[in-house]
Amino acid sequence: MAHIELRALDDDDLDAVFEMMRDPDAVAMASFTAADPSDRDAFDTHMAKVRADPENTLFVVTERGGFAGTAGAYTSDGEREVTYWIARHAWGRGVATEALRLLISREPIRPLFARVAAHNAGSIAVLEKNGFAEVSRGVGFAAGLGREVEELKLALVPVVE
Repeated sequence: MAHIELRALDDDDLDAVFEMMRDPDAVAMASFTAADPSDRDAFDTHMAKVRADPENTLFVVTERGGFAGTAGAYTSDGEREVTYWIARHAWGRGVATEALRLLISREPIRPLFARVAAHNAGSIAVLEKNGFAEVSRGVGFAAGLGREVEELKLALVPVVE
């Protein structure tokens, strides 16, 4: 899918990212989001923190040059994790699968982990298509939903040749 690309996130992208991340249906699927996705001040504070950490990578996903979402990697509790969020207008066309493929091709650390709400079948499929496999399950508080949700942890392990 040559029409899907990753590029560095810049200040001009923040409005589109904010709007994408407050879509109620997307919040329900992602679950582990901000308690109030419409709080712009909290969003700006969070994004400033994310962007200031040199261990974090954050990209804009583009489809045919237009904004289609975000993808990134960060370290949490000593483990490297991936994250992605695709705008609703780009759902169902393989954008997330290709964006994750591009992200993991740039991310040298293995194992690489991902977390996803168990009810988010689309995101689980994206991860599995990119070689991630479930390693554990647990329950966590999903601020975006205001309740506990089952969460899967998946891993992409090094290839042994």
